[in-house]
Amino acid sequence: MEPQGTITVARALALPALRRGLPEVVSGEELLDRPVRWVHAGEAPNIAALLKGGELLLTTGLGVGPRPAEQRAFVRRLAERGIAALVVELGPRFRTLPGPVVETARSCGLPLVQLHREVPFVAVTEEIHTEIVNEHYALLRQAEVVHRQATEVLLSGGGVPEILRHFAAFAANPVFLETPDGQLLYAAGPGGTPPAGAADPLQVWEGLRARRAAERPEPPAGSVMADIPGGGPGPGAVRARLTVLPVAGPLGPVHRIAAERTADLLAVVLLRARQEEELAARGRGDFLTDLAEGRIEASDAPAQARVLGFRPGPGGPLLPVVMRLVEDPRPLAGGQESWAALAHALQEELAGVGVPVLLGVRLPEGRVPLLAGLRGATERGAVAERIAAALRAAVERAWPERAGGSVAYRRNLRFAHAYEDPGWLKLRPPVVVAGLAVGWDAAGAELRHAAEAANAACGPADRGWYDVRSLDVDLLLWRLREHGDLAAFVDRVIGPLLAHDRTARPPLVPTLETYLRHAGRKAETARSLHLNRQTLYDRLARISRLLGSDLEDPRTVLALGVALQARRHVR
Repeated sequence: MEPQGTITVARALALPALRRGLPEVVSGEELLDRPVRWVHAGEAPNIAALLKGGELLLTTGLGVGPRPAEQRAFVRRLAERGIAALVVELGPRFRTLPGPVVETARSCGLPLVQLHREVPFVAVTEEIHTEIVNEHYALLRQAEVVHRQATEVLLSGGGVPEILRHFAAFAANPVFLETPDGQLLYAAGPGGTPPAGAADPLQVWEGLRARRAAERPEPPAGSVMADIPGGGPGPGAVRARLTVLPVAGPLGPVHRIAAERTADLLAVVLLRARQEEELAARGRGDFLTDLAEGRIEASDAPAQARVLGFRPGPGGPLLPVVMRLVEDPRPLAGGQESWAALAHALQEELAGVGVPVLLGVRLPEGRVPLLAGLRGATERGAVAERIAAALRAAVERAWPERAGGSVAYRRNLRFAHAYEDPGWLKLRPPVVVAGLAVGWDAAGAELRHAAEAANAACGPADRGWYDVRSLDVDLLLWRLREHGDLAAFVDRVIGPLLAHDRTARPPLVPTLETYLRHAGRKAETARSLHLNRQTLYDRLARISRLLGSDLEDPRTVLALGVALQARRHVR
């Protein structure tokens, strides 16, 4: 295959100027895909000293020398210089090429071509040089298209991950963004359906890391690397490094130019505060999401997690935890700096939890998944408590206006539910759900279960964290939220009560919720609502009349509890 952005010896021989000379390949026919960097014509015996390599050398043979030893030395020096091919025009100097010239070219692996007709060398030079310049211009144009598309990705709200995925698709090979000391920030594959036997980008990077550990710091042959400036003072400072490995196919000059232009674009993006931390967190979030969605085999997951820096104790269970940040993540998706600040705060707060943690950030879903390594299943509750406190503290630090932790918020929690105020609902604090302690074989399914449960959770907003098992009913109702029967059930069971609260005061839904939460114990309900008993009795009587229900009947109580939970999913 002809390399991108070059003209090969075979193509040069097919151009009209050389074709008129009736070229005949005498040796190196299998090497005609060599790229031609330039064309040079000369007759001096020491012509090799004037060349840099990659040239197509045109000669009539005047400098070859009359003796076999001189002829062998002439060809050998050209081969050592690394020229693309030697083209000899037959004529007064040679009617046929000398045997030593042909033999040496064959032994040195040098393409040797003889021209049976005279051609003007200046015409050959002009034509090939024009072709080389046109090829280079086409290469630059192709790289410019990639750069322009990457810029459009950035301007449309994408960040470093989207730019890297776009570049990986262009290169059709895995792309890696690393810190100067070799720590992985993000790995991107070319996307689409990988060919049979294709390795995951994280597995490829693990191989690269193993190669470096074996004291071979240089990347595999044919790789493309581009430094991203901006890591400190001085023009040579490096903030990160873009690496493309030729795993699925070869990389050509166009990939090198495109990588350099992409690196310039990434340098601008990485000027944003703490972008590297947010980027690494998003990369880990992608891994955890792929694990939850079954796109990563359980047998491969531990090795890929080690690549991302997660090393739980041998044999210990894993604790999946998911934090849902907001009801609707769309208004936040473009706030790259705020997400970077959140990733930084999360990393700092979780450092004090005391167990290994693999933390991710999922911007599209407004979600933070993580895996924690436990020493044993018995410490699940204590670790979940510490993780939840750290997660909520990080949100308080990074997003104080969205954390739901203000005094005013806590003071008005019950009014937020009572009046169904959308403004208060938008300020709901983050929801933290801890799954069961499991092994790698069940970690993906438990992560997915915890994520769905976090979406479904609608209990007390000031609760520190939820055990995933306590959300089974909420999760069932959340999965039925689009079913018309669920809305009809809510309307039938508590519809009159909801209608009352829309037009009358005081609202009665909080009273019923508190009453059911205390299992019908009226004294505790009254204390919780700061009411005297007679006022509570009056409210319960009004609720019973509105609904036409007996609040002492266990089946009625069950239906009311389910309807109150379901109403938050059918609005």
